[in-house]
Formats: sequence, C-alpha cells, structure tokens
Amino acid sequence: MEVKTSLLDDMIGVGDMVLLEPLDEDSFINNLKKRFDHNEVYTYIGSVVISINPYSSLPIYTPEKVEEYRNRNFYELSPHIFALSDEAYRSLRDQDKDQCILITGESGAGKTEASKLVMSYVAAVCGKGAEVNQVKEQLLQSNPVLEGKNLTEYGKYMDIEFDFKGDPLGGVISNYLLEKSRVVKQPRGERNFHIFYQILSGASEEFLCKCCPCEICELTGIDQSVLERAFSFRTVEAKQEKVSTTLNVAQAYYARDALAKNLYSRLFSWLVTRINESIKAQTKVRKKVMGVLDIYGFEIFEDNSFEQFIINYCNEKLQQIFIELTLKEEQEEYIREGIEWTHIEYFNNAIICDLIENNQTGILAMLDEECLRPGTVTDDTFLEKLNQVCATHQHFESRMSKCSRFLNDTSLPHSCFRIQHYAGKVMYQVEGFVDKNNDLLYRDLSQAMWKASHSLIKALFPEGNPAKINLKRPPTAGSQFKASVATLMKNLQTKNPNYIRCIKPNDKKAAQVFNEALVCHQIRYLGLLENVRVRRAGYAFRQPYEPCLERYKMLCKQTWPHWKGDGVEVLFNELRIPEEEFSFGRSKIFIRNPRTLFKLEDLRKQRLEDLATLIGKIYRGWKCRTRFLLMKRCQIVIASWYRRFAQQKRYEKIKSSAVTVQSYIRGWKVSFPSLWLSLCMQKYFLEMKNKMPSLSPIDKNWPARPYLFLDSTHKELKRIFHLWRCKKYRDQFTDQQKLIYEEKLEASELFKDKKALYPASVGQPFQGAYLEISENPKYKKLKDAVDEKIIIAEVVNKINRANGKAASRIFLLTKNNVLLADQKSGTIKSEVPLGDVTKVSMSSQNDGFFAVHLKEGSEAASKGDFLLSSDHLIEMATKLYRTTLSQTKQKLNIEISDEYVSCSLKRTFTSVQHAKKSSI
Repeated sequence: MEVKTSLLDDMIGVGDMVLLEPLDEDSFINNLKKRFDHNEVYTYIGSVVISINPYSSLPIYTPEKVEEYRNRNFYELSPHIFALSDEAYRSLRDQDKDQCILITGESGAGKTEASKLVMSYVAAVCGKGAEVNQVKEQLLQSNPVLEGKNLTEYGKYMDIEFDFKGDPLGGVISNYLLEKSRVVKQPRGERNFHIFYQILSGASEEFLCKCCPCEICELTGIDQSVLERAFSFRTVEAKQEKVSTTLNVAQAYYARDALAKNLYSRLFSWLVTRINESIKAQTKVRKKVMGVLDIYGFEIFEDNSFEQFIINYCNEKLQQIFIELTLKEEQEEYIREGIEWTHIEYFNNAIICDLIENNQTGILAMLDEECLRPGTVTDDTFLEKLNQVCATHQHFESRMSKCSRFLNDTSLPHSCFRIQHYAGKVMYQVEGFVDKNNDLLYRDLSQAMWKASHSLIKALFPEGNPAKINLKRPPTAGSQFKASVATLMKNLQTKNPNYIRCIKPNDKKAAQVFNEALVCHQIRYLGLLENVRVRRAGYAFRQPYEPCLERYKMLCKQTWPHWKGDGVEVLFNELRIPEEEFSFGRSKIFIRNPRTLFKLEDLRKQRLEDLATLIGKIYRGWKCRTRFLLMKRCQIVIASWYRRFAQQKRYEKIKSSAVTVQSYIRGWKVSFPSLWLSLCMQKYFLEMKNKMPSLSPIDKNWPARPYLFLDSTHKELKRIFHLWRCKKYRDQFTDQQKLIYEEKLEASELFKDKKALYPASVGQPFQGAYLEISENPKYKKLKDAVDEKIIIAEVVNKINRANGKAASRIFLLTKNNVLLADQKSGTIKSEVPLGDVTKVSMSSQNDGFFAVHLKEGSEAASKGDFLLSSDHLIEMATKLYRTTLSQTKQKLNIEISDEYVSCSLKRTFTSVQHAKKSSI
C-alpha cells in the first residue's frame, strides 16, 4: 500500500478546514458532504478532528492502518482518528504531558465507537509483553461489559495510566448521570435498556417464569410480606418519634419506581467499581495519564425533562471548557505573544452556565432550595420561583415570568420554561423536576432490601441497617451531578486537550445518507465555524523557542550542536523560509502553513539520517582504535618476551665466544704465536692498569687501544668497566641519599627547561623539614595535632585573593594531608586530603608563586583554591607530586604556563608587587 507523504496529496475536498476557500457555512457543509460521499469520514480543523458516523463498516481501521499512522506527523497523512490518537500518545510518552481526549456530539454521532478506536490504537502501538498485554486486554474488555447497559445513555470518563516508557499500567472509570428513569418510563419512540431485551430474548422458560411479580422476592431473597409492607407504608422518624402512614396509589407507584431505579443504579455503580478494581494500576510509581471522555451529547426532544436539563448543562460546561481551552485561549495567546492578527468575535456561554449553576440565583440552587424547604413543594412552586428570580435573564423564557414579551408566546406552555442554550432554544417541562431532583428512596424500602438474604442486594443498601440509621437528608441529584461535573472540569483543565467532534449525518442511522439541515445544526452548536475562523486568522502551528530549537537545531551549522540564546531566528534565516510563513512571538515561534512544518520535518529526518551515518562512522573508528590498542598491548607483551629470549641467546653467544677465546689462548700458549700474543695481552692489561680512568661515572676518558685485533675486546672492557664503577658509586649511597636523588630526578623530569627557577634548585639539597616542629616548644600544639610523619615543614606566604596581602603560614605535607597552620600560634587553619588536590599550577618565570587547586564540591574547596609563595617551590611541588602518586595512585597535574593565571590572580600578583614597593 502506498503511503502518502502529505495531508494535501490526492485529497478529496479539503482535509483541513483551515485551508477551505471560501469559508462560510455552505462551503463548510459541502466540503463535509463531498468527503462523506467518498467515505472520508474524518476532517481536521487544525488539531481538532471532525468525525461523521458512517453507520457502516469501513476498511480504515486495520492493523496495516495502525502501522501507517504510527509515529507519523499529525498533518502527514489523510485525516484520521488514529492521527490524533498517535499525537496524544506520543506527547504523553515523549514529553510527559498528561492528555485528555474529549469526544463530544449528539447521541448516535459515534462517540462510543470513537473512544473504542482511540483505546484500540493506543493498545496497538504501546509496549508488548505478557504483563502489558494482560493490562491492555483488561482495558479493552471493560467496554463491552458496560455497553450492554446502553452506553450512550450515560457519560463515561476513563483515565488510562501509563509508566515512564508509555506502557499501560491500568485505568479508572468514572460514570456521570446514568439514565435511571428509562427503567420505568421511556420517551416516545425509545425503549428500555438493551441489556433487558438481550437477557429476555435468550432466557429459558423457567427463567422467564421467575421474572413474574412474585419480579422479585425470590430473586432478591426478601420475604414477600416485608416487601409488600414497604410498598404500602412509609415510616417517618423525627427525633424519638416514629409515624407510619399508608401510601396512596400514586405514592406506591413512586416507591416502586424509586426502588427499580435505585436497584439498577446501584448495580451499575457496583459493576463500575468491580471493573475499576480489576483494571487499576498495581504499582505506586509516578504515572502518566490519558483521559478519554465519552459523554452524552446535547439533547432536544419533543418532551424535555430533568434528565435533558442536566445533560444539556453538562454540554454547556463542555462547550465552556472548549471555549476556554481552544477559542479564547487561542486569541489570548496571540495577544500575549505580541502576534498581530484579526480579532474574531465568538459567543461565550459562561452566562448560560451561570444561569444554571450559580450558587445563589442558579436554577439548580433554586431547585434544591425548593426541595429542602418545609411546606407544600410542587413543580409549579419551583417554576414560580424561577419566574421571580430569572425573569430578566436574557437566556431564560417563561409565560409566567415578569417579562411581558413572553405573555403572548403561545409556543411556550404555562408549565414550561425555555433556555436559550449555545446549541439553540430548549423548552423544559417542569413536571417531575422536584421528584427527580429529590431522588428519594423511602427508608422502609432501604431497610427491606437490607434484610435480603442475597449478599449482593444487602450490600447495595447499607443505609438500611437499623444500627446505622442516619436522619440526615441525602444530597439531591442535581447537586451531586453539579459536583461531579465540577470535578470533571477540574480534571480536564489539568490535561492537554485533544478534541474529537462527532456528527451524526442523519436520524435514521442509515449509511450514505447526509442530512444537510441536521449537520448544519450540529456544526452551529459545536462552534466549528468559529474554530476555523480563529485558526484561519492565525497560525497552524506554534512552539516555544527552546523545544523548537532543540528539535530543529541540527538543520543549521551555527546552531548545531550547541547554541546559547535565541537561535530560532538564526535557524529560520539559514533555512530561507519566507517571512510571511512565520512570526516571532515573545516566547514562541508561530508557523502559518502546515507545509512549512512538513518541510522542517523532512529536513530534520534527512539530517537525522546523516547524523546516524556520522555516529556509525565514529563508532567504527572507535572500534578499530580499540582493536589497535589491544593489538599494541599484545605486541608489547610479545616484544618483552622476545627481548628476554634474545638476551638469553646473546648471553649464550658471548659465553661461547669467551670459551672459544680461552681455547685459543690456551693453544697459543703452547706455540710461538701464542707466546707473542700472550706478551701483547700482558702488555695491554698492564698499560690499562696504569691508564685506568677515575671511578667517577661522569668521567668519559678511556685509553686508546694499542692493537687493532683487540678492538672488540677493548670496547667490551670499556663497557664492563663503566657498569662496574656505576655500581660501585651507587653502592656508596645511603637510603636517604637514594631518596634525595630520586626526588632530584623527579624534579628534573617535571621542571627542567620548563620553570626558570629550576636550575637554581639543582645544587640545593631537598631537606623537607625546614622547621624543627618536634623540638621547638613553640610548635607543641601543632605537633600534638598532627599524628602522621611530616614530609615537609616550611613557612610560606598565603596570598589573600581579595586584597593581595600576604600572611605567613606553616605548610605541612604528610602522607595523607596538606595542612596550613598559623605561624605564631601553631593553630591549623586548613586541612586538605591529598585526594581533594586536583592540580598545582605556576608560571614559567623565576618566581615562587604557585596555586593549589582543590576538587569542586569538596569541603576544603568552599573557601577556594590556595595561592602560595615559597623559596623552595621546586622541592615542595616535587614532594607533593610524589606523595600524591604514592597515596592515590594517580599523577598530580603540574601545570606550568603563563596563561594559567586568572584575572583575579593577576590583580593579586600586582597588589603584592605594589605592597612590596610601598614597604621598601
């Protein structure tokens, strides 16, 4: 299958509404219809996905499609829900940003299917493994269990939790406003929950017989007389009194319906709780979260009651958060960033939300007030209260209100009120508002259900326990839902939002049918056209400078690999991107056209391939060098063994030669030539005895050979003699002298031809202990404080870096530490372990200044490095070098350079010179 490389390639209509020309409602709908007719059910508005329910299966969700959209740029391929899912997942995995996917739209628009596709895609692209696969399977299987309850009739929010690698750990499901009233009463053209028909259609005759009204004692394990009494009487408790009243027919019907709704609601909540227990994360590590919100859409029926009122209230809040996080934030961000653009007016529905949820004058607050006040409370008294408080509100309409403009509105019955929502006007019947808000279950019924022998039924009604009677009135349905919506909104505002706006093309749920009027209505209340205008007026992509530079800095030689400051402008100038395609904000770069973004991504991809090639080259070089060094070490070992073998062979050859010479000499002794040779040899050795040079190893004199045939013997004798007198000279040394010569040799290697002060130190013996610490009573305190052997004890000048003044200090070097002590009192001022000394630096001049550099972060380094002056610099540096090497097995860095002195050190040296001149 050929993979597209751009959103614009082979496009049917316009894939991103931001590019639509001309932009109006008709062109918007026509573009959607054109794409829908070609089975292109997804369209973008920038990063928002419009999803039209095709009401048929399309071959665009295969595993091959998943791989096609995996790790691809959002605008790189044709619009798809997989592109948004991949963008959200990669942002969560790579950038540590918690995500939320808000799936909204009318009932039947395909919200549930969209949430399943999102979860399926994330499950397909995240990590693998037995444990991870088990978690993914549990998350995916939670959907079918809840769908049997007719998922579209309640709101579901699932937080999917991931670890730092992006692998799923578990999840948490929250449900909002289960439509309990459908259990006992269905709107016209609707039926009960799917689960009931699914159970009954496959049930046996025996089971169906058990479902008779007698719908209930055997199944729940409740005594029939107990349940009958609970349906017939109501007990009211007030302090110490109990009053039992007989229920009339209407009240009995209410009790029956209340029990049915509570049974269904509590069973459903129990099921959600059980699912959460099975899918919750088993680890307490920090989690990344992706929330998926699948919630009912805006509802306008022929008869709208309390359920539609709070459903539409929730949609108002979702629209409000969409406004805050998308439209309003879009405009405010441009103003904040100083980007010039065309201001777009849009409707802010905060005034409608306030009409419903205001704590003093809101409709929900007044409904609760009516439910809780004493006296006669009816739906009519509730409407009357609304008419008094909300009469002047511009989005509230009622025939009974004080506002005269609605008195003759025959389309508005007297028992109704109308709210002008963002999606249009909705008329609500007040009948049932008070009872549905109360949502009361008589205590007699709770106590009856608690007496059930069925353990689950008993657990669902804990308030029925006589030992735990609570006379406090439970919260109303409206207040509970308002609190749930507030919690949901707070949760959504902490996450990065991703929007899927679902649209149903027709009311018949038929494939290939596109009802323009219905689609137009949904476009209006979803605010899609306003969203396009905002995007059109601005830029399609924006990113803070730092991550933008971090992502694309490899495209410019000036910004790669490191750049300090604002390098984005340098980068874009280098790439020669047209100025009209981008703008610089105060903290972000704004890119107008997605094509510019694609160009950057393509260049980056090519550059990454080049960098990968470079890294591979460097790695191969490193590998070859490592192999070379190994071969070199092997060669050294082999060479050492060969030299040993060669010396053995040479010794054997010399020995053989000596034996041969001896045999010849013995032969010559018995012959005339041997006599002459003997005389020559005797004369040679006698002359050599008298002309022998001195035993000084540096004496290079050697007598000339008297006979040519003795040339090799003469040279070998010279070599043997020199070795012998060197050994004799060394044998005279004491251990102390050997140590001194070793130190002198070390000093030569360190300072010869490097430090101008060195030649003067050659003839001076290294004494080390220039102060008699152990014998001088003045230093008794210092002697007691130092329990190690002192290698150096010398008075030095410690230079104050602030003012350049010098202070006399006793410099002590032991096997493990460097110490500075007060010369007068003997008090130790500083003690530095040799392991914390990193370097000794000095100039190449004929001065005694040197700096002792300390390890950063060490305790001794808190006051800075030491700047000292001494007349025995060469000796002190040499002994410090040898002692550090002996104790730490690491060579101390001795840096001799006229460049090492920092500005502050130069000022210090100048101050010292001035101080000396002043004293003179």
